[in-house]
Amino acid sequence: MRISLKPFNTFGIQSNARELVAAESAEQLSRAWRTASQHGLPVLILGEGSNVFFTEDYEGVVILNRIKGIAVTESEDAWHLHVGAGENWHELVKYSLAHGMHGLENLALIPGCVGSSPIQNIGAYGVELKQVCEYVDCIDPESDEMVRLTNEQCRFGYRDSIFKHEYQNRYVIIGVGIRLPKNWQPVLTYGDLVCLDPQTVTPQQVFDAVCHMRSSKLPDPKVNGNAGSFFKNPVVSAEQTAALLKRYPDAPHYPQTDGSTKLAAGWLIDRCHLKGYRSGGAAVHRHQALVLINEDNAVSRDIINLARHVRQCVGEKFNVWLEPEVRFIGRTGEVNAVEQIA
Repeated sequence: MRISLKPFNTFGIQSNARELVAAESAEQLSRAWRTASQHGLPVLILGEGSNVFFTEDYEGVVILNRIKGIAVTESEDAWHLHVGAGENWHELVKYSLAHGMHGLENLALIPGCVGSSPIQNIGAYGVELKQVCEYVDCIDPESDEMVRLTNEQCRFGYRDSIFKHEYQNRYVIIGVGIRLPKNWQPVLTYGDLVCLDPQTVTPQQVFDAVCHMRSSKLPDPKVNGNAGSFFKNPVVSAEQTAALLKRYPDAPHYPQTDGSTKLAAGWLIDRCHLKGYRSGGAAVHRHQALVLINEDNAVSRDIINLARHVRQCVGEKFNVWLEPEVRFIGRTGEVNAVEQIA
C-alpha cells in the first residue's frame, strides 16, 4: 500500500511513501523507527513539510513528529522555554509575544515546526535561531538514549547545523530550549524594519511589520505550493563583492564578521529577469524571485528543471552559484541538492 505525501509537503508535489506514522511522544517515535529498521526500511522524520522537496517516491516510512508542549521557567534576566518539536513555529512566536516574552518577533511567519528550526538554523530580518537557542534535546531512536546539545555543540552556521552532518541520520530532535532575555533589544537592520524608531518601537510593532513584509511578498502554500525561500543567500569573498559592486553599485550586500559578504539571492535572480519564468507546472514567483512555486500541478522534474535554469542564469551573469536551502528527499533519504540541479 502506498501513502500519498502530497498533503504533507507545502510544495504540494505528488510523491508516495510505503508507510506514514504520526508520533506524539519520543517513545512512539522510537518504536516506529525501530519497526521500520527491523524491516530494512529507511526512515524520514517530517514536521510540516515546509522545507522539503520530494524528488521521487520515498521507499520507506515517514514519521510525522507531533511531540507537543511548551513549558516556561524564569531566571533573573531571562525566560526559558522548553518547546516540543511538533509545535508550530509561528504559533510559538505568537505565544511568546502574548505572554510578554520578547525576542522572536523577527522570526514570525516562518513556516514549519519547532523541531525543524535547529536543522536549518532558521533566520529572517537579522535574527537567527542560534541567537536564542539554549539547547536542543534529541533521541537516538535505536537505543532510546536522550542527548541534550548545547548551543555550541549544535555548530550553528548559515542555514546549517550538526543536524545536517554527522547527526543527520543518528538523532531525532524532540525538543528545543529557547532563552529570551528580559532586556529586549529590537533588531531593525533589514527591510521595512529600518524605518522603525529603535527608541520607541514595541515588540508588537516589529511582529506586525515582519508579518506584513512576509505576507505581501511570499505566496500562500494553500494557493501556490512552495517551500519558502528556495535558495540560500550566497556568501562570497571580499574580492567577489568588490567585482560585483563595481558592475552593480546598487546590489544589496551584507558584510559578515569573517570578512565575507552575504548577497541577496532574490536580487540576483530578479536581475536575470526570471520572475514569472515557467518550466512545466513550476514557476518563479512574480513578486519574490527567491520563491519557486507549484503553479499548475507541477511534478518533481518541473521543479528540478526550473531550479537548474535559475542557478545557471545567475551563475553565468554574476559568477555566483546558488545552492538550494530546501532539503531534497530522494528514494531512500536526503540527497545532495546542488548535484540534483547542477
